[in-house]
Amino acid sequence: MILAGRVTVNGALVTLLGTRVDAERDVVAVDGVPVTRPAKHTLMLNKPPGYLTTVSDPQARNTVMSLAPAIDGLHPIGRLDQETTGLLLLTNDGDLTFALTHPRHHVDKTYRAWVTGRPNEKHLAQLRRGIVLSDGLTAPAEVEIVARDAERTLVEVTIFEGRKRQVRRMLQTIGHPVLSLTRLSIGPLTLGPLPEAQWRELNEAEVQALYHASGSLDPQ
Repeated sequence: MILAGRVTVNGALVTLLGTRVDAERDVVAVDGVPVTRPAKHTLMLNKPPGYLTTVSDPQARNTVMSLAPAIDGLHPIGRLDQETTGLLLLTNDGDLTFALTHPRHHVDKTYRAWVTGRPNEKHLAQLRRGIVLSDGLTAPAEVEIVARDAERTLVEVTIFEGRKRQVRRMLQTIGHPVLSLTRLSIGPLTLGPLPEAQWRELNEAEVQALYHASGSLDPQ
């Protein structure tokens, strides 16, 4: 578009590829129409069971997007499997998505899982050291017993990586399959009293706290 003479900055024709602009001050136009940056939105959703964490599904199954407002570019950050519930973030901020999902950033996520049986300290120690899955050794997890009854145990697990179905696979490997799984927090954000299937928009302080937890700076 620059080579075709279609781009101006502050009314002056741009001819040099790689010309830098100040997005807060300069007016960039293409064919005389100012280019505006879409407003950034980040939402917290309390995901119910039975919804896919994807933007669309070729089989027309329910996706989390049906629970969220129509915002251009909105997409889930990471995934929760279909039957896992709890805290899910959706955003149109690609930089935030990268900050929270890149493997080197290690943003912690906390889950509560009802599992079959009664895991003992030996099992918990395995998870705390790291456990070998089909895709390699996991990073050490934080694990605590929250409650027990005759046939099941409520376990709280905090992980620092984001492998597919990781918590379910870890608990399956120690012999205590998951009956139900809920994500309670991502970094500094907790689900709190948000009702199931409802969403709310994060405020600026919460978004900045997520960037901080990832060790990234908001490039805005």
